[in-house]
Amino acid sequence: MFDHILYPTDFSDVSMKAMSYVKQLKDAGAKKVTVLHVIDDRTLVVPDVFSGIDFMAVENELRRIADEECNKIVEQLRESGLEAWFKIEKGVPFREIIRVAKEDDVSLIVIGSHGKSNIEEMLLGSVSEKVIRKAVRPVLVVKR
Repeated sequence: MFDHILYPTDFSDVSMKAMSYVKQLKDAGAKKVTVLHVIDDRTLVVPDVFSGIDFMAVENELRRIADEECNKIVEQLRESGLEAWFKIEKGVPFREIIRVAKEDDVSLIVIGSHGKSNIEEMLLGSVSEKVIRKAVRPVLVVKR
């Protein structure tokens, strides 16, 4: 039923809890998992007051860290018997999640209910809430 799962992650505790659900879905017929991390490009645009910062270096460091973390997750999923790979995208997280879900024709999106920054979610709206509202695929939201 849920052959191909999209697992977006920001490496938060709740996101890692969602991974345990992804592993359990193997028993329900899941075979493939795309692990997705989105670098929020809105965090890379700041006022002129910070003009001395090398944002390309910041983005490269974020990609390096994401690459390491995604490799760890993919390894754990493969050890569980799932075919897994990862993608790192840059953009607005909920938009990239929706786009990748459509492009990869996934059967299910498994996402944590809250990300790393609860304050950011209060100001911008929860990524998981926007994914739920805009996704055309089923979404499994894992609470804390």
